[in-house]
Amino acid sequence: MSLWLDLLGACVRYVETPSFGNIRIVEAGAGKPEALFLMHGIGGHLEAYAKNVLALSADYHVVAFDFVGHGLSDKPLEVDYLPATYALQLGELMDALGILRAHISGESLGGWVAGTFAAMCPFRVKRLILNTTGGIPIVSEKGRRELQNLEELSRRNVGQVPTVETVRRRMKWLMHETNWSLLDDELVGSRLAIYLRPDFQQAAPKVLALLNSADPGASTPVMIELGKLACDTLFLWTRFNPIHDLEAATAACAQVPGGQLYVMRADAAHWPQYEAPAEFNTVVHQFLQTGKV
Repeated sequence: MSLWLDLLGACVRYVETPSFGNIRIVEAGAGKPEALFLMHGIGGHLEAYAKNVLALSADYHVVAFDFVGHGLSDKPLEVDYLPATYALQLGELMDALGILRAHISGESLGGWVAGTFAAMCPFRVKRLILNTTGGIPIVSEKGRRELQNLEELSRRNVGQVPTVETVRRRMKWLMHETNWSLLDDELVGSRLAIYLRPDFQQAAPKVLALLNSADPGASTPVMIELGKLACDTLFLWTRFNPIHDLEAATAACAQVPGGQLYVMRADAAHWPQYEAPAEFNTVVHQFLQTGKV
């Protein structure tokens, strides 16, 4: 199915923010009493949530958006592309949309940003979903090796002209091998078109520098302050998530008062919202409605 059939009925537009310029969003369910923000991973864009926006908009005003420096949002070169910066962007976007409090969900970098925002601005977060999140300690040797492999894969691509083959190879990292059929020409092509844009080519080294924390001796950006997460928090995980495995998720969840861990039944890796959307949407809806899974 086409990405745009998945999003048929949603509104794609740009929202001006004071510090980060124009931000591309896709939204559905405007007017619903509760809002839900969905945030993608590093180097990603809002199409990562193509299979979730409309399904979840039955009960929520759902907003997925491109981080600054990503997708079709503005890409200022003077910005420090760190989780705290993206958290400030989320706050400005909520202000621009007139939303004081919302449910927040993020995948990978998006989860890191969601947790950072919840610790910074607890009064603005209703319930929090950390979906295969970054920003938590890696506790296994396997996880450390996988982070170094990802960094190496990304470093090889910096300064090179992206191709269908290199983008598809990078996106295979996101998914369980049984789901690689989802990497069709449209999904890969949409990411390639973004990566080929001159503004992304300029911003990419700064955006991807966050991965350099894998280097021995590198200063690691501030992790999620797990003990400060005061809202209901769900760690939504998979059995095959790279880098931050189930051991890491279990250890992080134990540090969050009221934290819960849900492990997807479907075979999925780093992108459960796209690999197994029916299960993902059901779990998200249940948690946001009841605070439990």
